[in-house]
Amino acid sequence: MRQFIVVGHKAATSGDFTLDDMPGSAGRIDILARCVTAAFVTSFDIRRDTQVRLVLLGEPDPPKIIRFEGSELKYLNPDERSAGALIRKALQVKLGTEQRRSTKGVYVERAGLAEALRHSDESALFYLHEHGKDVRDVDLHANNAAFILGDHLGLFEEEEEQLSQAQRIRVGPIKLHTDQCITLVHNELDRLCST
Repeated sequence: MRQFIVVGHKAATSGDFTLDDMPGSAGRIDILARCVTAAFVTSFDIRRDTQVRLVLLGEPDPPKIIRFEGSELKYLNPDERSAGALIRKALQVKLGTEQRRSTKGVYVERAGLAEALRHSDESALFYLHEHGKDVRDVDLHANNAAFILGDHLGLFEEEEEQLSQAQRIRVGPIKLHTDQCITLVHNELDRLCST
């Protein structure tokens, strides 16, 4: 199982945003939507061995986690708007104390980064950071790895303190967008699995 945990510091936690202006109306939900697409969509297929947890920390009702399960996922097309629609639908679900399913393969719960990490406690943890060790010099544990990424703001110091068990890695010599990092991590894992 490949897992990606993406923290969205400004990402809206209500589903009343417009898909026509996700950057302006939803606190950069567009970044998270691109991450979902990068994590799952391949040419004419969906990665079934992948899970994504989006940690949304923006207003008005933080924190929330939206979990995407590749083995169950439906209705995801290769565009930002499609992923944004799935996120919006998940945020429109009324929450109690338990997680709830919004559509096939998409779940939402009231939780934050600590809970997202707890669900990955049996995986090798990797924190994508520009000052990390090169991904090609690391044993990625291709069959059971979780990768933690920040949004355009990165991760804050108090969040990094929760990652004491995670190894810092980078995917290349220059800064990239979060969704691009996900694509490159998948590429490295695919290469490992094909040898």
